[in-house]
Amino acid sequence: MSIEDALKAQHTQPKKIFIDFYADWCGPCKIMDKYTYNNPVIAEYLNENYYAVKFNAEEKESIQIYGKTFTNENSPGQKGRNSMHGFTKYMNVNAVPSIIFLDEQSMPITILQGALTAKELEPYLPFFANDEYKKIQTREKWENYQKKFKSSIK
Repeated sequence: MSIEDALKAQHTQPKKIFIDFYADWCGPCKIMDKYTYNNPVIAEYLNENYYAVKFNAEEKESIQIYGKTFTNENSPGQKGRNSMHGFTKYMNVNAVPSIIFLDEQSMPITILQGALTAKELEPYLPFFANDEYKKIQTREKWENYQKKFKSSIK
């Protein structure tokens, strides 16, 4: 689903948005596509509880969201890589892969940077989907949440 479609869908059926920022040249992004997002537990949870968006961090097309137009100046970077899209910069994504969770009002909750396995990503999905993050203010509470979390991944 595109970011524009996800934001529109939120108006009719409020749900959190999960944005996967990737780049075509990114090896860890391809590994996450193949093993993390294709894991049946992860795919099912994302589809049921989020609007899932894939956004090319180096997207060349302009998008209009949040009352703004985001573009990519497309000044070539190093080693054949393109510059980051304006929306990528707006969301403070500095590296790929990165995941951003948005609440039902399209406001950012947090960013997770780096490649994650299905087992590493799994505890975050209900944590944000069920608003558990609002109850946890300390590292100790987060560690307790992680210890109590029961994985559905074999």
